[in-house]
Amino acid sequence: MLSSLWFPVCYGLVLFLFGMKVMEVALQRWAGPLLHKWLHNATSTPIKGMIASTVVTALLQSSTAVTVLAIGFANAGLLSLAGTLGVILGTNIGTTVTTELISLQIGQAAMPLLVLSLMLWVGAVIASERVPSSSDNIKNQLVRGQFLCLAIAGFSLVLLAIQIMQSIGPTLQTLGLFQWFVDHASQSVLWGIAAGMLLTALMHSGTAVIAMAMGLAASASLPPVIGVAIVLGSNVGTCVTALIAAIGSSRAGRFVAWSHMGLNVGGVLLFTPMISGLTTVSGWLAADPAGQIAHAQTLFNIVCSLIALPLCYLPFWSKRAQT
Repeated sequence: MLSSLWFPVCYGLVLFLFGMKVMEVALQRWAGPLLHKWLHNATSTPIKGMIASTVVTALLQSSTAVTVLAIGFANAGLLSLAGTLGVILGTNIGTTVTTELISLQIGQAAMPLLVLSLMLWVGAVIASERVPSSSDNIKNQLVRGQFLCLAIAGFSLVLLAIQIMQSIGPTLQTLGLFQWFVDHASQSVLWGIAAGMLLTALMHSGTAVIAMAMGLAASASLPPVIGVAIVLGSNVGTCVTALIAAIGSSRAGRFVAWSHMGLNVGGVLLFTPMISGLTTVSGWLAADPAGQIAHAQTLFNIVCSLIALPLCYLPFWSKRAQT
C-alpha cells in the first residue's frame, strides 16, 4: 500500500505544489512589476477591475497572489471599495485557466516539454553571461526569457505530478475507500463540499485539490458529481489564505478578505441545490470526466462573478477605501 498509494499521493502532491510555486514565481519575475502597475491603473471601476484581475491571475497562475496584492493596495488606500470587489471577481475567473489547461490531457508532452524548457533556460543563461555589460537591453531580454522558460518547466512539473497522482486510482478502488466516500456523498453532496473546503484550506491551493479530483475522475475512481462538489468546496477553502493575509491589516484590507469569503460562500450556497444540473451542463461541454470537472469550475466562477458584478455598482461602494 505504501508504494501504490501513499508514495504517489505524497510525491505527486509535493511535485505539484513545487511546480506551481516555480511557475508562479517565474511568471511574477517575468512580468510582475508591469502587471502590478497595470492592475492598479485598471481598477477604477468594478468591470475594469474584474477584467484586469482576470488577465493578471491567468498570467501569474495565482489567485491568492492577486488577492493579497489587492489587500496591499486597499491598505494603502489606492483602491476604491468597488475596485477591490471587481478584483476579487476577476481572480475567481482567472484561476480557472490552469485547470482548463490540465483538462486538455497534454500530460504525455510533460517530460519533453520539461527537457526542452530546461535546455532553453540553460541556453539563455549562457547567452546572458556572454553578452557585453554595455548591451543592457539584450541582457534584460535574455533574463526575462530565463524566467519564461522556468515558468514552462514549472507547468511541466504540474502535468507530471498529475500523472503520478492518477496512478492511485486502481488502488483506491481495491481498498473500497472511495466507495465509502461515494456512498456518503450520494446521500448529501455536502460531504464533497466539505472535503474540497478542508483540503484546500490545509494545502492553500484550490488548484491542487481540483487537479487531484480531476485525476481521480479520469481513472473512474470518483464520480463527476462529487468532483463538482469538491470544486465548490475548494472555492471556500481558498479564502483562508486571504484571511490570514488580512490579519493585522487595516479596515480596508480586512474588507477585501471578508468580501472574498462572502462572495465565494454566497456562490456555493447558490449552486449547492443545482450541483446535478451544473454537472450535467459541464458534461455537455466535455469529452471526459476530468474535463467535466474543469468546465464546472469555469462555469461556476464565471456565473457567480457575473451575478455579483452589478452589486459592485451600488452607490455605497463608490467611496474610497479608508485605512
